[in-house]
Amino acid sequence: MLDQALRGLVRSADPNLLVGFENADDAAVYQLTPELALVQTADFFTPIVDDPFAFGQIAAANALSDIYAMGGRPITALSLVGFPADAPPELLAAILAGGQNKLDEAGCALAGGHSVRDQELKFGFAVTGLIHPQRIWRNGGALPGDVLVLTKALGTGVIGTAVKQQKALPEHARAAADSMLQLNRAAAEALGSLHPHAVTDVTGFGLLGHALELARASQCAGQPLQLHLSAAALPLLPGAENYAANFQPRGLQDNRAFAAPSVAFAAEVTEARRTLMFDPQTSGGLLAALPPAEGPVLVAQLRSAGFPAAQIGEVASAPADSPICIRVTA
Repeated sequence: MLDQALRGLVRSADPNLLVGFENADDAAVYQLTPELALVQTADFFTPIVDDPFAFGQIAAANALSDIYAMGGRPITALSLVGFPADAPPELLAAILAGGQNKLDEAGCALAGGHSVRDQELKFGFAVTGLIHPQRIWRNGGALPGDVLVLTKALGTGVIGTAVKQQKALPEHARAAADSMLQLNRAAAEALGSLHPHAVTDVTGFGLLGHALELARASQCAGQPLQLHLSAAALPLLPGAENYAANFQPRGLQDNRAFAAPSVAFAAEVTEARRTLMFDPQTSGGLLAALPPAEGPVLVAQLRSAGFPAAQIGEVASAPADSPICIRVTA
């Protein structure tokens, strides 16, 4: 919704605004000095787990992810709260405690926030970080020949929907929660020792939505690109394929409508895998385009750190008149 509304606005002419909303990057970047810039983002959503402390943790990890996706270091956060008038204050206290717990893990200070009365509980954070103006990771910049690495497994959307309907197995719900609780800090640190050409995090638009934004933002000087993805290579959460048919979150169909016209699937790709590639993720992983030699290095580093990272495809040149930005093989 916001993405469509922003298309009608003119980008700020302030030369210090290095990254705005023009290419759907994960966060904004504003330069302060030749060696220092602010990176800023905001994100909030309704509860996706029953435990209020865990909900606060996940909301924090999700908001922090945008800072990591830009290559920044989070320093402060402001809580954003919509809270029902008839809900007990102890509930909000537990959510805030969970959020602060995850912020502390990231070395990010909780500095305050804002709350409003709302019929539906909503919670999240506005996060500010620091970044060097010459070391910003954008979602554009991928080059033909690059490999694509995804750092976390897919499936939080369908599993979360099954949890809400009390149809998810406990071990599957736990695995999804553990994934959402995992900060992208270690993934960003691993990328920082390499030479990524494009980075984004995979959240509400799903893998294919964010990959499409990366492909479009990376096209330069009239040179179209195609991302070639392997469905078999995708890391998936336990049970995700079992829930894909009957527990699709509302945003999944929106993601399909947005990205599907630019995606070509091989006939052998299963419907479950197609669905999971459109599945909106909460606190999902990073998607990075790197030089070919660095893909295996990143995967090895992240797997040793507890991430189910995988090399899921590569970047190729495309015909100038092709409407297809992403091709998915089985």
